[in-house]
Amino acid sequence: MTYEPNTKKTMQKIKELTSIPSPTGNTRKIIETIAKDLDTANIPYKLNNKGGLIVTLPGKDTTKHRMLTAHVDTLGAMVKEIKSDGRLLLSLIGGYRFNAIEGEYCTIETSDGDFYSGTILMHQTSVHVYKDAGTAERNDKNMEVRLDVRALNAESVRALGIEVGDFVSFDPRTQIINEEYIKSRHLDDKASVAILLQLIHFINDKKLELPHTTHFLISNNEEIGYGGNSNIPAETVEYLAVDMGALGDGQTSDEYTVSICAKDGSGPYHLGLRKHLVELAKKNNIDYKLDIYPYYASDASAAINAGNDIVHGLIGPGVDASHAYERTHRDSLYHTEKLVYAYLFSNILK
Repeated sequence: MTYEPNTKKTMQKIKELTSIPSPTGNTRKIIETIAKDLDTANIPYKLNNKGGLIVTLPGKDTTKHRMLTAHVDTLGAMVKEIKSDGRLLLSLIGGYRFNAIEGEYCTIETSDGDFYSGTILMHQTSVHVYKDAGTAERNDKNMEVRLDVRALNAESVRALGIEVGDFVSFDPRTQIINEEYIKSRHLDDKASVAILLQLIHFINDKKLELPHTTHFLISNNEEIGYGGNSNIPAETVEYLAVDMGALGDGQTSDEYTVSICAKDGSGPYHLGLRKHLVELAKKNNIDYKLDIYPYYASDASAAINAGNDIVHGLIGPGVDASHAYERTHRDSLYHTEKLVYAYLFSNILK
């Protein structure tokens, strides 16, 4: 059966997912939302001890399995210190720079389940007061959260229930522009989670039989390096991470094609699987780019590093300004979804 991705629906699913805060370490709500979505379609799943979610779709061949993964955990922060003036200092979660979140609205979630809004600012923000407002280093000493409450000292902040270790999530500010572009924080990797969920529902609704039993892992610790390194059945031969393509100087990836990764910071991906993905793209008129990401690692590379005996690969939509305020185009989502579908209905490498 041919498959024509509904990018409008995929973009709406991405918007739904980005609206749910899920910094690494605090992903329970988004996993529960995905679980309820699967429940409505009577799609079975299981939760691992890490808090990730696994859907297994049976295939004709039950001796050689596949696993695909995408992650719902995002960049975020924790409260590191409550300053004497009532401002908060942060400890970052995930690999990004403070300048990527300067001026961003945020939400602090207390251990009691209360929520407080704030803004992430330089301490030396006011150009009318600080001569070095533009030149001061953006770091964990100068960047702070201004709470939207009357809290003028540490004691009044703690009285609200805010404490060291509370999670801080960033406002995604998701926008869909003319059903063409989607810009938001956390397209890494909620764009690909949406793609996998769309395909799971399609295969289930159409009662399609995959050539191989396939496991879909929605992981929740990828941004800190170990989301998809476990719960891999012994029968698994191929492991494909569906994440994102990184854009920038020297990169071939763009916002209009699916990116197939040849190598990242963890080393080369499996050559045979990479060639197979390229062949599928050519055969199915899927626009793709081969690329190398210099400062990157995936759940697939984490699985290899954990000692799993698997063939591993990495693909994803091209995402501009990764780990900042990101953007991609419907064409990139379309070609990524189409390649994943083609891959699912192809045979495992011999």
